[in-house]
Amino acid sequence: MSPLLQTFANGSALGYRSLSAAAAGDYESIATATGNGSAWEITFSSIPSTYTHLQIRCIANASNTNTAMNMRINGDTGSNYTRHRLIGNGSTASAAGSTSLTQIPALGNAGLPTTNSTYGVFVWDILDYTNTNKYKTVRYLSGQDSNGSGGVDFGSGLWLNTNAITSITLKSNDSGGVYNTASHFALYGIKSA
Repeated sequence: MSPLLQTFANGSALGYRSLSAAAAGDYESIATATGNGSAWEITFSSIPSTYTHLQIRCIANASNTNTAMNMRINGDTGSNYTRHRLIGNGSTASAAGSTSLTQIPALGNAGLPTTNSTYGVFVWDILDYTNTNKYKTVRYLSGQDSNGSGGVDFGSGLWLNTNAITSITLKSNDSGGVYNTASHFALYGIKSA
């Protein structure tokens, strides 16, 4: 199998990792990345098409307050995304839906924490990412605690495109909200059982 190259938005390479086969139903590590304190996007590119689903797990903080983490697929910056979500902050809960988005946001109500002692956590499931007969569905669970304040966000998103997914970018919602060096991102492939 060919190696995978991950890059930051500023073009610096993260390195290569060889891929190997996984047993049915296993999570296979594809690639990892760490924030460098100057990039506000993390991109997993050249994603192999040998899995049924993908999962991204991350723990992150950012340099600016109220910075949400957003997902873009295959570099698509058009208004081709939708989202439904349930959110809560310990005292109130609400639900919302959005269409014609330019990305799928998560943890938008609380934002990523800004210190190395507090983090936002995320699990993104990308379902049937190579199926070219349907739009791509993403579901996520995210949350953060900032020593008593914070929030949780559970939702799903849709990329209105039937192309197979070959790259995923996790980006801050503002260019000043760079990922601090304590931020860690991991991409997994899931084989069907």
